[in-house]
Amino acid sequence: MLLGAIRVAARDRARLAEVIATASRFGLDVLLARLGLDPARRDPDALPFDLPARTRQAMESLGPVWVKLGQILATRGDLLPPEWIAELEQLHSAAPRLPFDQLRTQVEAALGEPPGSAFARFDAEPLAAASIAQVHRAALPDGTEVVLKIRRPGIRPVMEADLRLLGQLAAMAEATNSEARRYGAARIVRELGRDILEELDFTNEGRNADRLREDFVSDARVVVPTIHWQHSSETLMVMDYIDGVPPRNATTLVQAGIDPAAIAATGADIVLDMTLINGRFHGDPHPGNLLCLPGNRIALLDLGLIGHVSPRRREEVIAFTQAIMNSDPALLAETMTQWSQTDDIAPARFQAVADRLIARHGGGSLRLAAILGDIFPILREERIVLQPDLLLLFKALITVDGVLSGIQPDFNLSTAMRRAASRIVEARLAPERWSKRAAALAQELDRLGDDLPRLIRATTRKLESEKSTLSTAGIEAAIRVGAGWIAAALALSGVAIAVAMRLG
Repeated sequence: MLLGAIRVAARDRARLAEVIATASRFGLDVLLARLGLDPARRDPDALPFDLPARTRQAMESLGPVWVKLGQILATRGDLLPPEWIAELEQLHSAAPRLPFDQLRTQVEAALGEPPGSAFARFDAEPLAAASIAQVHRAALPDGTEVVLKIRRPGIRPVMEADLRLLGQLAAMAEATNSEARRYGAARIVRELGRDILEELDFTNEGRNADRLREDFVSDARVVVPTIHWQHSSETLMVMDYIDGVPPRNATTLVQAGIDPAAIAATGADIVLDMTLINGRFHGDPHPGNLLCLPGNRIALLDLGLIGHVSPRRREEVIAFTQAIMNSDPALLAETMTQWSQTDDIAPARFQAVADRLIARHGGGSLRLAAILGDIFPILREERIVLQPDLLLLFKALITVDGVLSGIQPDFNLSTAMRRAASRIVEARLAPERWSKRAAALAQELDRLGDDLPRLIRATTRKLESEKSTLSTAGIEAAIRVGAGWIAAALALSGVAIAVAMRLG
């Protein structure tokens, strides 16, 4: 039995029994067998047609850790077939609303006083509820309308137990199933654990909001709610209440006096700035986490999950879009080679993938949902696994593409990419970016300058000790190389000093 196969501490045994009972209730024994976790159960090849739906329902029943796992798997179009992705994308973290009396003690401890004293008005009736937190409205003494995001009591121990169990299940699956090893099951669970624990600490979400607000401080079209840190902590976050319209359909926006075309253009500019310039993006930009405001502005909400794009990845994403737009299969193949997590794939296979994608999408409109929707089946067919940091980015881009296409049917990113080109160049040439690089270069050259006399003496001693075995030409060549390095170091020092002085 699986229950006996997993070594768990006594505190986790009751939770493990719940997990096994839930899996049996939803008929997931065959899935456990397929993963090599319980081979004594049903025939692993006899997969029922509704297994994806059963799995989603079981995950929702088991709670937030399993929901988050399913949401992560929903980004893995390179690993799972469309019917699984479609089902897992429906995962939600709705939960029953708790009477405020069950939250009162925790809220008072976080505030240091009763909410009736901290706020001019506090609504005991919840505004919304999810598996991790419940939301209530209130007003500050100065009249500012705010919402309180309150962590559910007792949720952390349950989630930590689930993460421990998932870690052991992943290790068992990798030990018995080659597909689980290829997918990196243990790594996925480690990443899940990191993300879950970060989201449980609401100060992380508050800092994410502050960073994104700073990223768009000069763009009045973007609104990020202010965090009221004097009332916020790990278990409670207080932020401005934003009243807006979710971007679900064009008719609702028009009725609110908002231009769907302007919102689509703004949304495209925002996502490109986040991913290609700032390197920091909203990891879950579905309509429930976006609000459209008068003046065709967009508010970004629920910032617990933030993705990061390194400078190198930004250049690769730009190369990817250029390859599609310019019908350049060689550039596309080169970029996808850099993205692959699989080291033993022959370059010809990447070229074949690129040729197929260019044949379908090259030179046309940049419709990311369609392009990435074609990429993932081809990657599965070729057994190519992408590096993990790309998956959240792709998921966010597909989500935004779907949202904006829903309110503006002829939307595509091509026009936005052309608008973004000048901003990307401007960001690359920004003085603050080059001043940081110049400072780092100056520090490195300063260190090299300190080491230079020692390196020259060591080189001289080495040449003297080996001059009997070196020809005159060899000694002269060594001296020329050394002199060249010294001259280059001196020249670079001069350049670094000049740049530093120029940029202040």
